[in-house]
Amino acid sequence: MISAASRASLVIANPTHYAIALRYQRDENPAPLVLAKGMDAIALKIREVAEENRIPVIENKALARALYEAVQVDQVIPAEFFRPIAESIYFLQSKSSHPEKAQ
Repeated sequence: MISAASRASLVIANPTHYAIALRYQRDENPAPLVLAKGMDAIALKIREVAEENRIPVIENKALARALYEAVQVDQVIPAEFFRPIAESIYFLQSKSSHPEKAQ
C-alpha cells in the first residue's frame, strides 16, 4: 500500500496523524481512487513517499479525518467527498499552470 502512494496525484493530510493518497486520472476512474491511507507512523510514511515523488500534500485536518474514516483502499472516494477533492485538484492545477499565484 505504501509503495502505491508513489503513483498518487495528491495526498490529503492532517499534519501528522492521517494521510490519504489519492489518484485521479479521468481516463482511469470516474472519481479519485484511494491508493493508500494511514494513521500516525503510516501517515508519516505516506507523506514521505509523496514528498520524495513531488506529489502535492494538502493539509486539511477535517477532510483528512473524514476521508480516513469513510474510504477504503483501492476504491473510489464516496460521492460526499467529490466537491472538496475536486476543489483541491482544481487548486493544484491552477497553481501549477500559474506559478506566480503560488507565491
